[in-house]
Amino acid sequence: MEGFLNLNKPLNWTSHDCVARVRKLLKIKRVGHAGTLDPTALGVLPIALGKATRLLQYLPGTKTYQATIRLGVRTTTDDLAGGIIDSQPVSRELSLTEVKTALSQFIGLIEQIPPSYSAIQVAGKRLYDLARQGETVLAPVRNVEIFHIAVLDWRSGDYPELDLEIACGSGTYIRAIARDLGMILQTGGTLAALSRTESCSFLLTDSLTLSDLENQLSKGIFQPISPDKVLQHLLPVSLPDTLATKWCQGQKIGLDLVVSGLVRVYQNERFLGIGQLQDNILVPQMVYEAIG
Repeated sequence: MEGFLNLNKPLNWTSHDCVARVRKLLKIKRVGHAGTLDPTALGVLPIALGKATRLLQYLPGTKTYQATIRLGVRTTTDDLAGGIIDSQPVSRELSLTEVKTALSQFIGLIEQIPPSYSAIQVAGKRLYDLARQGETVLAPVRNVEIFHIAVLDWRSGDYPELDLEIACGSGTYIRAIARDLGMILQTGGTLAALSRTESCSFLLTDSLTLSDLENQLSKGIFQPISPDKVLQHLLPVSLPDTLATKWCQGQKIGLDLVVSGLVRVYQNERFLGIGQLQDNILVPQMVYEAIG
């Protein structure tokens, strides 16, 4: 079995838990995922099955979230799963206009410090392992891109809450946005809830829960999503039989095409893999389906 599964990750499951469960249900060893989701988050978790795991690196990186940020609270993990560092009612009148002005600072290419409880490695060790051992290690600053932030709801009070829709690139921590928004507003802030509604072109509305997957498997109707459907962000290039054979053997192919970059390679309608096209030369990057 090979292809992709658009999984709706349940609350309080790790991404690794989901991979292990899918591996057991499908009775296959090669299962991987794209874009880790924290246990306290739910929503879209792209799962690759079989040799489709080799395609994970080529998936589009854009992700969309719905997040609830609570102001007046700071935690060790930058979400409600962590210990409370400080909790003070917001004493001043905080307007939505002021909040939106602060949010505008997050749009575009920004520098972000990941949470201390994260899977990022420093000197070969995960930050969350170091944090649990009581070691304070500052995560390296990374550049991330925020495409869009929209306010969905605003609830004022002692501990105001803000519901947001956030579209961003790979590597963005929504927990860090909650923390940094609280710093800008001088109130403190933490992530209260998070759902991923889109990831790597997979939509939450099309996703399957683990129960859905079990039901489809029991009825014999489960069908993985084909790789070329997931890779629609890459331009297709179709090769005649002779050139397709050479390309699958690792040879560079000369083509009279003006496009450049990564492309999907086909023989007729048969998906062969991923190539790099530059200066009219098609170079194999990953041969998914060999000919012969």
